[in-house]
Amino acid sequence: MGAGFVLSAHDVFSTKITWSREISRLVDKRCVACHRAGGSAFALTTFEEARPWAKAIKEEVLERRMPPFAAVKGFGEIRDDQALTQEEIHLISDWVEGGSPEGEPALLSKNPHVEAPAPPPATSGVELIVDGSITLKHPISLAGIRPNSLTEGSSVKLIATGPDGLIEPLIWLYDYKPQFNRSYYFRKPLKLPAGTRIEAYPGSAGLISLLTSN
Repeated sequence: MGAGFVLSAHDVFSTKITWSREISRLVDKRCVACHRAGGSAFALTTFEEARPWAKAIKEEVLERRMPPFAAVKGFGEIRDDQALTQEEIHLISDWVEGGSPEGEPALLSKNPHVEAPAPPPATSGVELIVDGSITLKHPISLAGIRPNSLTEGSSVKLIATGPDGLIEPLIWLYDYKPQFNRSYYFRKPLKLPAGTRIEAYPGSAGLISLLTSN
């Protein structure tokens, strides 16, 4: 049969990755919180809904425009991480390049689970603004950060250096899109002592708000 395998009289597929077995579960996990009936974007809950968008989905995930999380994995301990792993990106890409087969509908999850984002943690209402850099005059409990006036398409790293020289990576925002503006919370609030210096790289990217907790 060669490199591909035939599932119908018209379609020749070159991948064993299917919507029913792998891709639908990935979409349920990462996409349908928004991409569903009544959600904030067009529905992708069935093969019939998703198949016409297959090439666009591949392009969006390869460029990391979707899901619109912006924070790079592994740089800081950010909760509610919606970004795709490299393995998930490869899975979608291979499915699309292989012809986007549906597979056997009997393999679809019987009870797809859509995980709602956790409610934001309580914050003190006090925000500190990082304009390039800031040195803390008092200790704080840092709950998260919020882009304040970052330019579209900018990428910026936020790093804290303690008075003892210990470096703490906070967050790396990549290819920022203002239309997807959101706050980013840490898995646990970070206790930063007085004298901690928080710097943005590059410092010209714009303003970032530090969200503190009691």
